[in-house]
Amino acid sequence: MNNRFKMIAFKMIASSYLFLLKDGRILLSLRSQTGYEDGNYSLPAGHVEDGETLIGCLIREAKEEIGIDIDKNDISLVYVMHRKETDIRMDFFFTTTKWAGTPTNCEPQKCDDLSWFALNALPENTVGYIRAAIEGWRKGEIYQERGWD
Repeated sequence: MNNRFKMIAFKMIASSYLFLLKDGRILLSLRSQTGYEDGNYSLPAGHVEDGETLIGCLIREAKEEIGIDIDKNDISLVYVMHRKETDIRMDFFFTTTKWAGTPTNCEPQKCDDLSWFALNALPENTVGYIRAAIEGWRKGEIYQERGWD
């Protein structure tokens, strides 16, 4: 193979996020002591682990972070973001209207608050790309590229 055309492999990080909705409000968690966006609100979420599906990641993270159980058949993909920061990421946003359990802060070492917010009144300190995903979804969009300019 000619070295001019040699493929360079890179890693793209995939993450699953949960839009948990109740009575026109969305559940957000206040990040703390994570080293990333601490002091800002985000969603229950996590990176997909080796051998794990996006849905599997979402179900695992919902249980680990907020103590709820979600059936894979009750989950819908509603938004996708292809994002570039210091690395390249694919963010998949899912929602469900059914879950078992009461959302609880199961990771107080990483989360200072778990609260419901009106979709049209997100806290000022919401992580930028999280706000953009929620707003895009509310407008009926399904995909966004962010940070490529």
